[in-house]
Amino acid sequence: MIVLPDGSHIRSIQESFPRGARPRLDTTMTDEHERMMRANQANWDARTPVHLASRFYGLDTSLDPERWFADWEWEDLGELAGRDVLHLQCHLGTETIAFAHRGAWAVGLDISEASVKAAAGIAGRASADVAYVRANVYDAVEALGGRRFDVVYTGKGALCYLPDLDRWAATVAQLLRPEGRLYIAEFHPLLNSLGPKPAEGEGSELLLRHDYLGRGTAVHRSGRYTYTDGPPVQGATDSYEWMHGLGEVVGALVGAGLRIERLRESDELPWPRWPEMDRTPSGWWRLPDSSPRIPLLYGLLSRR
Repeated sequence: MIVLPDGSHIRSIQESFPRGARPRLDTTMTDEHERMMRANQANWDARTPVHLASRFYGLDTSLDPERWFADWEWEDLGELAGRDVLHLQCHLGTETIAFAHRGAWAVGLDISEASVKAAAGIAGRASADVAYVRANVYDAVEALGGRRFDVVYTGKGALCYLPDLDRWAATVAQLLRPEGRLYIAEFHPLLNSLGPKPAEGEGSELLLRHDYLGRGTAVHRSGRYTYTDGPPVQGATDSYEWMHGLGEVVGALVGAGLRIERLRESDELPWPRWPEMDRTPSGWWRLPDSSPRIPLLYGLLSRR
């Protein structure tokens, strides 16, 4: 299903994307992985109204999609006007709208039907020409009818919900045109090891709570509250995440035939993960000088 900003639906992807072949891609998942991803889908459906009501996303005030981007992301992405840009695992589509505002022909894809519908409504209110597609990222090639893109963008809490990065990288390679670019702006595996939000009663210490290197097994989470300030989740609270170190990410991309062109590590975040973080001139947040300088976000540019 495709949802357009005006709320209308397109039954077939070919109605919106008439050109392009339909390459076949083996996206076979284990039964256990499929079960976990179905649980994640239900969880993101339940999270969506929470996030729509949160101050974290600020959708009840003024939409500012570019606040989720570091300046160096735009430098790495380059000129987007007239480009076909696909945003994988887009959730509410706020970043997808930023691509449309910069003149790109933007498509957002997400596993959650509730998120896709909400994203289309947000884009409509922002007068942004964006199409949103509901699909598992592993099914993106088929869901998009073989459509290929100049740029595929993903990140900021996306890769941890994928059990198999090799299959993901192979999917991305099929979504890109020759010389097309994949850009990842993702929370650093070290931040994931520290935890995406403080535990109840936790102090300001930097404490390793999870693996940095993936073991191939999922981290099971169950909670009524998400990373935002929104109300409690009503419904499905179980979710599953997989840890992926930088080496695993790079190895998956190289194995899929992509060429790594740039890798950045940044000590800033778009929100204050720790209460003692300082606001930077960019409007983002950094640990104070008295704390260790550690990477919290990374940007990776690769090309097919």
